[in-house]
Amino acid sequence: MNISIIGMLLTLLLVLVPLYFFHYFKVPLIRSTIISTVRMVVQMSLIGLYLEFLFSYNSWLINVLWFVLMVLVASVTAVNRTRMRMRLMLMPIAVGLGVGAFVVCMYALFVVLRLYNPFDARYFIPVVGILLGNMLGVNVLSLSTYYHGLQRERQLYFYLLGNGATRLEALTPFIRQAIEKSFMPCIANMAVMGLVSFPGTMIGQILGGSAPDTAVRYQILISCITFCAPMLSLMVTLYMAHRFSFDKHGRLLDVLKAD
Repeated sequence: MNISIIGMLLTLLLVLVPLYFFHYFKVPLIRSTIISTVRMVVQMSLIGLYLEFLFSYNSWLINVLWFVLMVLVASVTAVNRTRMRMRLMLMPIAVGLGVGAFVVCMYALFVVLRLYNPFDARYFIPVVGILLGNMLGVNVLSLSTYYHGLQRERQLYFYLLGNGATRLEALTPFIRQAIEKSFMPCIANMAVMGLVSFPGTMIGQILGGSAPDTAVRYQILISCITFCAPMLSLMVTLYMAHRFSFDKHGRLLDVLKAD
């Protein structure tokens, strides 16, 4: 089932409903909503054309280069959203996102789906895309919670170090807090999936003609890989970041930008 141009225009009319209430209650979000909507349409149209090129050409080298570009864009976005210093945190976040997305993507395509060529653009690009999208949100919240907690409670960190704790033991309370805060929404969404909400991927497959049981299996796969990849990415990022965010005496450097 395809959506016609007229159907897309009718779809965009739905944006007028929030815009009306923004105007009625004088909420200053009208301009940003219009800009975001236009950007979404333009960006998605361009990415649709580019994906057509990727799928038709289907070169593993081009697919990998596109993956690297996606990782770099996601990494810069993560650094900016967490208000961290680019020179200290870009590499750890990029390595974490890249490793997390690549390892979990290969597991899903090569081990679970048993594809002969896991770099096939039709599978590789969408899977790494959905992984990076989910990892970005979780990692931004995790890293922000972790470093703000360290900055706010650095006396606790030094107290633990002074009482014989290793650096990992002293950092564990902050890592635990970051993981709990960032993964609770993921766990809550998984708990109500299929009862309160139907995921977009499953709905898209069913509307596209797939059998419900096939759509459900793919959705379970996507839910599991999008739950695993952010954790793997976060652990790699924190491991790498410790080399850049602490001095040789274990003191936290100025990772966060001043407000």
